[in-house]
Amino acid sequence: MTLRAFMHRITVLAISALLLSGCEKGNPLTVVKAVAVGVPSLAPFFEENSGLGRDTTAVRSQPVQGSLQQGDTPGLYGGSKQPTICDVAKLERFLTDPRNHQKAQAWAGVLNIGTAEIPEYLHRLTPVLLRHDTLVKNHDYKKEKAVPYNSLLQAGISILVDEQGLPAVKCSCGNPLRPFEGDTGRISVQFEDGNKKWAGYERESVVAVKPAPRKLARIALVDVQEPARGINRPVGSTGDKDTTFNTKKRRTVPDLAGTTFARASRELIDAGLAAGYAGQGVPSDGAKVTATDPPAGAELPFGQYVMLTVAGSGTSTSGGKSGPTTTPPPPSSGAKTPPTSSPPKPGSSGPSGSSGGRPGESSSPPPSSSSGRPGVSSSPPSSSTAPGSPSPEKSSRPPSPPPSTGSPPSSAPVTSSAPPPPATTSVPPTSRPATSPPATSEPATTEPATTEPATSEPATDGPSSTVAA
Repeated sequence: MTLRAFMHRITVLAISALLLSGCEKGNPLTVVKAVAVGVPSLAPFFEENSGLGRDTTAVRSQPVQGSLQQGDTPGLYGGSKQPTICDVAKLERFLTDPRNHQKAQAWAGVLNIGTAEIPEYLHRLTPVLLRHDTLVKNHDYKKEKAVPYNSLLQAGISILVDEQGLPAVKCSCGNPLRPFEGDTGRISVQFEDGNKKWAGYERESVVAVKPAPRKLARIALVDVQEPARGINRPVGSTGDKDTTFNTKKRRTVPDLAGTTFARASRELIDAGLAAGYAGQGVPSDGAKVTATDPPAGAELPFGQYVMLTVAGSGTSTSGGKSGPTTTPPPPSSGAKTPPTSSPPKPGSSGPSGSSGGRPGESSSPPPSSSSGRPGVSSSPPSSSTAPGSPSPEKSSRPPSPPPSTGSPPSSAPVTSSAPPPPATTSVPPTSRPATSPPATSEPATTEPATTEPATSEPATDGPSSTVAA
C-alpha cells in the first residue's frame, strides 16, 4: 500500500468516526441497571425481608413483536393460583404511619399525589407478575429523597399496576415506578450489585409499557405456571375476585384492511389478540392497515400476535427518536387459508398471552407519565369489555375516581360479562390481502435464574412488545 493510499484510508476512517460520534450525541445510549428476581435493592423504601411482596423464578421472558407495549394488551402480565404476591395493606400501613411521614412524602411525590391520597391510590392498584423483562424508571430512597434511575426488571418480579396498566410499585421493596422515557432500542444494560445476567435474557424480549388510552375494569392475566389458564382480575383487587378462562380457546382475526393502526389495535385487543409490528418505530395511529398476518378469519389462541402491515410512516413513542418507518408486508409462503386449530408452530410470534405493538391506542396521544397523576386517561374510556371474561364480575370495591387534573376525568370503567365474541368494526371491510399465517409458539418454559458473572450489555437497536382490558 502506498503512503497516499494509506493516508486516504486514515482520512476515511476519521470522517466515519466523526459521523458516528455525531449520531451518538443526537441519540445517546441510556444506561439501565438490571434488577433480578430476589436481589434486594440497596436503598429500598421498604425493607425487603418484611414480606411485602413475593417474586417467582418460574418465569422466562416471553418473545415479543414490538418493544413498546400498551398496558391493556392481552397477556402482558401474569398471575398464579396463589394471587397474594403483594401485601398492599402492609404497604398502606407503613406509608400512613406518622413515623414514616418523610418517606411517604417522597414516595407520593414520585406518583404526583399527596400523602393523604396514598390509601385511595393504593386501592386502585392491582398486583401482577411480569411476563417480560420490563424497562421502568425506578426510584431508590436516599437522604430522605426519591432518587430516580432507569432499570430493567426481570420477568417474574411482582409489581402493582395502575388503572391504565402502567407499572406503579415494585412489590418486594415498595419502590415507586414510572414509565421508561428512553429509546428502547438505545439502551446499555448493566448487571451489577448482585444482579447477575439471568437465564433467558434476550434484548429482543425487553419491553417498555405505555398507558392504555382508557381506564381498565379488569386485567386479563396468564397463569405463569399453567399458561392454558387465563385469569381475569378486577382492577383494585388482590386476587380474591379472580375468575378464569381458557387461553387456548380460538379467537377470530377481524377484517382490518383499510382501518387505521389505532383502530385495528383496539379491535384486536377486544378480540383477545395483540397487534404486532416490525421495526423500531411504532406505526402512527392514522397509518392505514393494508394487510394482516394471519389474514382475517384465521383463528388464534388468546394473546397471539397479528402482524399489521401499514401504508405510511410512524415514529417511535418510547421516548427516543427512531426515524420514520413503514411496517413491511408479511412474508408470503403461498398459504392463503386460515390456520387450523393445531398447536402453533414455535419460534415466530409471541406465545399465548404475549402480544406486541401499540394495541388499543386511541388517536389522541397517550397521557404522559409527567403530566398529572397516574390513572387518568387522555381520552374517554371505551365501553368495550375485557376479552375472555367468563362471567359478570364487579369488584366489591369499585375504583375510586382519580385525583383531578387539567385533563377531563374519565368515566367509570365498564365491567365485563360473559366471554365476548370477537370485536367487529363498523368500518366497511375492504379487500383482504392474501397473507400467510404466522408461525406461533407455545409459552416459553420456565427456568430459575442462574448466577452468571456480572456483565454490562452494549446498546440494543432492535425492537422488542405486551395486557388486556
